[in-house]
Amino acid sequence: MRYMATLASWAVALGFVSTSWAGQISGEYLEARTCDVYTGPCFANGEVGIAGKEAVMAWRIDAGTWAGQDLTGLGVALIIKSNDTLGFGGSFYVKPDKITGVIVVDEQATPEQKAALIRFVKDSAGDLAKDVVKVLDAPITLTNDHLSGKGVFTAGRLSKIETRALAKGDCVCTNETVFYPPLTKVDNAHPAYTLHMTFEGRGLDRTWSTVNKRSAFLATFEK
Repeated sequence: MRYMATLASWAVALGFVSTSWAGQISGEYLEARTCDVYTGPCFANGEVGIAGKEAVMAWRIDAGTWAGQDLTGLGVALIIKSNDTLGFGGSFYVKPDKITGVIVVDEQATPEQKAALIRFVKDSAGDLAKDVVKVLDAPITLTNDHLSGKGVFTAGRLSKIETRALAKGDCVCTNETVFYPPLTKVDNAHPAYTLHMTFEGRGLDRTWSTVNKRSAFLATFEK
């Protein structure tokens, strides 16, 4: 055992171990938007350019570190608005080239952990997090039951998501499919029915409340 520990320390010192190994992190992800993501082309055509300009993206870290900080048990969310439908990957032409966001960090995090959570979101969301106009603190909870499709996210009074599994009656035209993929790279993603999704915070000059849409994804992540 002592030999293996010594060998591992040498490997780190000599650069043989990837730095990404030291920052490995995993957990749950929940996303909801103001347009249907599981839908048929005819319904998507009715929303493109009109709806889907807002989204809530939430992560719960089950285990791991980022930027040198242990983030196990903490949550964070990115809430965004854009000038066009956030329809990346769909078959319609959209150009959401002006996107602003608010990051909500877990109020239980230390200042160092909050800084790491912000870096994690910016790395995970890429261009969606280029223009973050405000960082807010809130008590964050996120639970996903992938079998039942039930996802619940809360960020105090700022934002909420609640979902259920898609049911047979949610198919209207029988051509439904995952029309728009998740907004960030995740694993095991599956669409869900949004019972309600809200944002009532500051920073975006806009608040919203949507109900009863096929607009959510439950997923996991590992980086």
